Amino acid sequence: MITPVVTRFAPSPTGLLHLGHAYAALFAWVCARGAGGRFLLRIEDIDRARCRPEFTDAILEDLAWLGLEWDGPVRWQSQHFADYRGSLDRLAAAGLIYPCFCTRAEIQREIARAGAAPHGSEAPLYPGTCRGLSEAQRQARMAAGDSYALRLDMARAAARAGPLEWEDSEAGRVAADPLSHGDAVLARKETPASYHLAVTVDDALQGVSLVTRGRDLFGATHVHRLLQALLDLPTPRYWHHRLLTDAGGKRFAKRDRSLTLQALREAGKTPAQVREMAGV
Repeated sequence: MITPVVTRFAPSPTGLLHLGHAYAALFAWVCARGAGGRFLLRIEDIDRARCRPEFTDAILEDLAWLGLEWDGPVRWQSQHFADYRGSLDRLAAAGLIYPCFCTRAEIQREIARAGAAPHGSEAPLYPGTCRGLSEAQRQARMAAGDSYALRLDMARAAARAGPLEWEDSEAGRVAADPLSHGDAVLARKETPASYHLAVTVDDALQGVSLVTRGRDLFGATHVHRLLQALLDLPTPRYWHHRLLTDAGGKRFAKRDRSLTLQALREAGKTPAQVREMAGV
């Protein structure tokens, strides 16, 4: 039985969509429609401090202007906190997560004291400062109202899951190496889920069979593949596509106002011209 192709576009409403977003959305849309499959839209609006309703409205307007129609209702992450809480509870019951009370500055100081170098092109790995706290110490600090992040005990989780891999449309079979990312943050006291947890749970619940996203997120897939194994979730195929860059080789960002879809539209560009600029 052939699994139908289901893709998704999942922007965060923290700014206006730019040409790079248009490429990502069109890429996912073409992959789905070209196979007679479904294209879904998800709004990743968990970060309530940075997400703004006017950006959500702009996303919907931009996609409609490009001529992209999605299947089914939009999934708003802010309406599904219970899904993420349930997954966190499962990981906690298995003894795989712990609260970390370190600030970013404290983590950097600890890394500097240990003489740890950055891991490849990624930020330096969390040194595990709070991993060894006793349960009494953890409860006391949480009761005192201290801020904390819930981290995945990566070594314990990886040992539980065993060897893992995924299929990537460009890279082929990829062996997952979650240990290379340290103890990933899955939630915070003020935020019910991190990107890692929310996107993994959402893709499974929405039946996404092909995750298309930029190559800058290739490394995150090592963490997501582990979470799928721990939570008994299906593993989709992945396609980490190229990133659009400017003439200087710098990838587009939300701060690049001149290349937002809104600015291009106001400058008189047509949807067809924007598609041509995006190369899709």
